[in-house]
Amino acid sequence: QVQLVESGGGLVQPGGSLRLACTTSGGTFEHPFNYHALAWWRQAPGKDREFVAAASGNGGLTYYADSVKGRFTVTRDNAVLTAYLEMGSLKPEDTAVYYCNANLRLNRFAMKDYWGQGTQVTVSS
Repeated sequence: QVQLVESGGGLVQPGGSLRLACTTSGGTFEHPFNYHALAWWRQAPGKDREFVAAASGNGGLTYYADSVKGRFTVTRDNAVLTAYLEMGSLKPEDTAVYYCNANLRLNRFAMKDYWGQGTQVTVSS
């Protein structure tokens, strides 16, 4: 069963940077990788999962939560089936488990949806 896997998380000091990566594991998607929008979400302890950033299939369109605009950048390299989240100027409130999500809208009623298991990002002195 194909799934996504995140990597690159870890412990970093406030003001530091990290680069997260997301790629497929256990096979390939039923449809081409570039058909899928790629989004990053995060969840801190005791809080709901929140949207962080997203990129369209070819990376031409990007979206960011207000809380990370100007600090985070989402990119993708479809040739190697990988998406990235560059995180800079990190703050303690960025501490969370970060999840990768790929989705493809098939029609009005159906979509394909894939999630990773998450990678921990901790911002602390």
